[in-house]
Amino acid sequence: MAGQTSDYLGFDLLMADTLPEPGVLLADRGYASDNIRKTMAVRDVVPVIPMRKTRKLRVAVDRRLYRLRNLAERCFYKLKKARRAAACYDKTAESFLGFIDIT
Repeated sequence: MAGQTSDYLGFDLLMADTLPEPGVLLADRGYASDNIRKTMAVRDVVPVIPMRKTRKLRVAVDRRLYRLRNLAERCFYKLKKARRAAACYDKTAESFLGFIDIT
């Protein structure tokens, strides 16, 4: 079932070489796989991913950096919640961006 698919299956598409090279990968437990950690290590990207509870080999996480992910998640939540922004009712880019700045 598509809704049950794990997050890490789309990881390769998300981290395509055409995107700018990140310095840090802030991700949730859905991306906590050894393959993703190895891929990021090869690209000199610091993975900040909390480990799953079933993981035997413990991996440290920089909690200070991980809190930044929470800020981004809250921002997306507010944008989704604001129906006006999600449905793009504003006709001009200027008024749309003005609404984004207010929220």
